[in-house]
Amino acid sequence: MNAFLFPGQGSQKIGMGQAACAAFPEGAEYFERANEVLQYDLKSLCWNGPEETLTNTLHAQPALLTVGVLGFAWAQSRGLKAEITAGHSLGEYSALVAAGALEFEEALRLVARRAELMSYAQNGAMAAIIGLEDDAVKALVEEIREGRVLVAANFNAPGQVVVSGEPDAIEDILQIAKPRGAKMALKLPVSGAFHSPLMQHAGEELSTLINAAPIKEAQIPIYQNTSAASATSPQEIKAALIPQMTSAVRWTETIQAMIQNGATQFYELGSGNVLTGLLKRIDKSVACETSDSWVS
Repeated sequence: MNAFLFPGQGSQKIGMGQAACAAFPEGAEYFERANEVLQYDLKSLCWNGPEETLTNTLHAQPALLTVGVLGFAWAQSRGLKAEITAGHSLGEYSALVAAGALEFEEALRLVARRAELMSYAQNGAMAAIIGLEDDAVKALVEEIREGRVLVAANFNAPGQVVVSGEPDAIEDILQIAKPRGAKMALKLPVSGAFHSPLMQHAGEELSTLINAAPIKEAQIPIYQNTSAASATSPQEIKAALIPQMTSAVRWTETIQAMIQNGATQFYELGSGNVLTGLLKRIDKSVACETSDSWVS
């Protein structure tokens, strides 16, 4: 069974989508459609930078959605068809388009507003803890929280957990993680405490837009971050999508559920190979191919 995966924020890079459009010229229409919605030249930003502008949450999220959907269209042109799909955090919106649950322009409007709301909430920080089991990271969080906002936010793969919260709490866990057995503990270059309660206000505003969005019955199951389970109905999709900004990304469980339900071949569509690396850490028995590899 084929599964399509879509990466989230952090996978952006200068030049993304350019080689894909050279190999699949029809894909350029997604940049043109995005330019109309966003009212700026997204293609030029993705292809030429500057990097600081592309990396900014305001631009990175619409850019990654667009390049992800471009990768999906390219995969279809190559005769590839997915039976299930998922996306990491922001990537879930690309997966919704791939599943037929949301039109590209509608997804882009939601993501553009999501990016605005997240960029306003610059009152937190995030850090990656490498080499500790999930439960050990959870225990560290409980130990040093002391009434502050601090949560395990992204369960990306065995031994790779991202924590999110108030800046001083993040600094404290960075100090204690390696003495407690972590191989690595590093602060991430993000401007907010994504997937934590510090995103509550932003999440509440976005929830109004999600509830009003024209989400349709998905043509294939989409496995969602907050539930690590599949959904097809608009009600199920919205129920799992609404808490995404404040809830943990259960990526390890999501991939495991997809494999348990028959996925054997994965395709990472869009920019980079971050999810391919995580997949290898989760389960080496399945294969993953990236759309970037189609141009090499």
